[in-house]
Amino acid sequence: MNKATLLLKQLTTTSAGWGALALRIPVGIIFAAHGAQKLFGWFGGYGLAGTGAWMDSIGLTPGILMAFLAGAAEFFGGLALVLGVLTRPAAVALAFAMLVAIFSVHIQNGLFMSNNGYEFGLALFAASLSLLFSGAGKVSVDALISQKV
Repeated sequence: MNKATLLLKQLTTTSAGWGALALRIPVGIIFAAHGAQKLFGWFGGYGLAGTGAWMDSIGLTPGILMAFLAGAAEFFGGLALVLGVLTRPAAVALAFAMLVAIFSVHIQNGLFMSNNGYEFGLALFAASLSLLFSGAGKVSVDALISQKV
């Protein structure tokens, strides 16, 4: 087995069952929707220019690049979770995005969402870590890839 095949096998192998599916689908939808707000202005979002200007205003510069990176991680990472394809790399990107959101925007507001706190970001961070550790589960593209590699 060559190194690329071995790496693909390691990334896609999962011992998780149906629980990963129950986590992947809603969390993936949430991430993809938030990414679509940032990238495309869908669902009441501000799009890349508006999100980039806001990121500049809070010190995440260059704002347009930061908005693109956050939006792309959330949108494409969320889609990856829904499909269960390359779940572990997607989960790493999403967990990192949540850490940035928590510490750059929400931490100073305390825990609760009612005060723009970090509870929602923390929940998404925990879900991302869970999928990083468990993998995509039985019903996933990753499971199919892992069986064929």
